[in-house]
Amino acid sequence: MKKFSKQLSSIAQSTNLHLKKTLSNKNQYSYLVKPMKYSVFSGGKRFRSYVVANTGKIFNIDYKTLITVGAAVECVHSYSLIHDDLPAMDNDSMRRGKPSTHKKFNEYTAILAGNSLLTLAFEILSNKNLKLSAKVKNELITTLAVYSGHSGLAEGQYFDLALENKKISRNKIINIQNNKTGKLFSFCCEAAAIIKEQSLKKRRLLKNIGMEIGLLFQIKDDLIDFKGDKKIVGKKTKKDKKRGKQTLVNYLGYKKTLIFANNLKNRIIRKITKLGTKSDDLAKSVELILSRDF
Repeated sequence: MKKFSKQLSSIAQSTNLHLKKTLSNKNQYSYLVKPMKYSVFSGGKRFRSYVVANTGKIFNIDYKTLITVGAAVECVHSYSLIHDDLPAMDNDSMRRGKPSTHKKFNEYTAILAGNSLLTLAFEILSNKNLKLSAKVKNELITTLAVYSGHSGLAEGQYFDLALENKKISRNKIINIQNNKTGKLFSFCCEAAAIIKEQSLKKRRLLKNIGMEIGLLFQIKDDLIDFKGDKKIVGKKTKKDKKRGKQTLVNYLGYKKTLIFANNLKNRIIRKITKLGTKSDDLAKSVELILSRDF
């Protein structure tokens, strides 16, 4: 497992270098660059970029191309965290052991910095330095936009808030989490098939693997919130139960959710191993999800 932790760190460093270069080219007189940097370099593991890189490895895609795509995904992820922490949403004052962006700056700055990171993702994918055809770039941009917007991440966040303290089914909870977290991971896996212009069948397979990886990631987040140490996590824990969040932990209980998560992990790994001998790193990345404590 140490090998893969080292690999995760290496991909994170490459992603950070790409983001630093991208942001260094921006107009430094723009006040929003500072809060954008504050959020995007707040200490994230870059796990989404890690999944992009390890899926792309299966298809022999150029590493720099994968890091560029991963950097775009991390911008979308950072935007979502800025907005997620806002008083109107989850009202978190800490993120990864530091003040949330709206606490460090102010609410309107946080909103606009988040918006700017979202649009930066599409700048990155449309940039001339990403050596892909216009057709492929357009498909990457369209897919990421759909998965991030009103029928994806944003809708998942909406129902996460709107259905607090409501009784809903397990399938509805999973659907919310698929949108809130799963679809961005779907893009992380599906991007490789888009770049290599694979069949719709292969795209759907990778999309579904990514969706399940995202669900597993969200379940682990919920397990951490239920039993995690706030000093390790870097923010308050046990908030989901207090707010009446619709999570599998609150629906099934901790032990049954842990069993569900392990079964899901094993199912994902079985699907990944069918992708061939170069899929080992992607399978190991799934193993890492349940072993993390923040």
